Amino acid sequence: MTILALDAMGGDHAPDAVVAGAASLTLETSGPRVVLVGDGARIEAVLRELPHDRARLEVVDAPEHVAMDAEPRAALEAHPRASVIVAAELVRDGRADALVSAGNTGAFTLACARTFARIPGVSRCALGAVYPTERRRGEKEDPFSLILDAGLTLDPTADDLVGFAVMGAAYSARISRNPEPTVALLSNGSEPTKGPAAIVRAHERLLATAGLHFIGNVEGTDIPKGTADVVVTGGFTGNVVLKMLEGIAETVMNLGRYAYRKSLRNKAGLALLAPAVKQLKEVTDWEEYGGAPILGFDRVCIKAHGRSSPRAVRNALKVAQKAVRSGLCEAIRLGLQGGQGSLPPD
Repeated sequence: MTILALDAMGGDHAPDAVVAGAASLTLETSGPRVVLVGDGARIEAVLRELPHDRARLEVVDAPEHVAMDAEPRAALEAHPRASVIVAAELVRDGRADALVSAGNTGAFTLACARTFARIPGVSRCALGAVYPTERRRGEKEDPFSLILDAGLTLDPTADDLVGFAVMGAAYSARISRNPEPTVALLSNGSEPTKGPAAIVRAHERLLATAGLHFIGNVEGTDIPKGTADVVVTGGFTGNVVLKMLEGIAETVMNLGRYAYRKSLRNKAGLALLAPAVKQLKEVTDWEEYGGAPILGFDRVCIKAHGRSSPRAVRNALKVAQKAVRSGLCEAIRLGLQGGQGSLPPD
């Protein structure tokens, strides 16, 4: 059984929402075992109010935690036994298979960097993020693509970008069950010579990378269309794009609510469109996607959104479980060595 270490004190609504998400997952037949790391007394108090399978839950006490708005390095120095550090050490020591947190992103990343090793061949780790697309992909027709880096490496080299491409393809193949994910570089034109020097050099190298379905450059308009399953860019650009996509999704829903209140005719029209609106809401619902991977470490690391509800936490844990079961880290290692590796059975 997969064992997941969950930072129970990380997130805007921790520990209540985090513990609730883990508790509900333990009631699923194929769910993992979850180790809740944090203030033991507070965690137990929350659990007493929730249905759960205690055989699939363990509580490990950690006396400190990192605040969501804290400066990461200073916070970890001031709180060496913070819950995110203790949880990472459980994974390092083999007591858990993956690390999940909805807490401070910088502290989470730094805790991983201090505790885990990088996979051989990884020059920089990358934060991935999923976003909704028009095109669907994989066995389950997932309506989203992966973009990376989404904020860790602001100014990547060509080597970094090639590594991101290999890692992103391995993740997409295993999480979306997409045997041959398409990979593209984000640039200001589809021509191979367009973009900064690192993009141009990475384009040349990716064309020659065996086992990778590289389709060249894509532009911003290709992102919501889902032209590529994996979009590779630097952390500065990736973070801006991701926040813009989130803002567009929220704006569309807000405009719909405004139009609904504006007139009776609008209400009638939107009532007819209700099934389509519901589908749009589901596709753009970030909670459904659970968490984002930090790729490149020799352990599975999943970062859930800071605003995560119990449902989002549960889905982040499911993503971590799937990544462990599918051998994600080994697939990345093989990809960086030039081997392709096959998709393991579910």
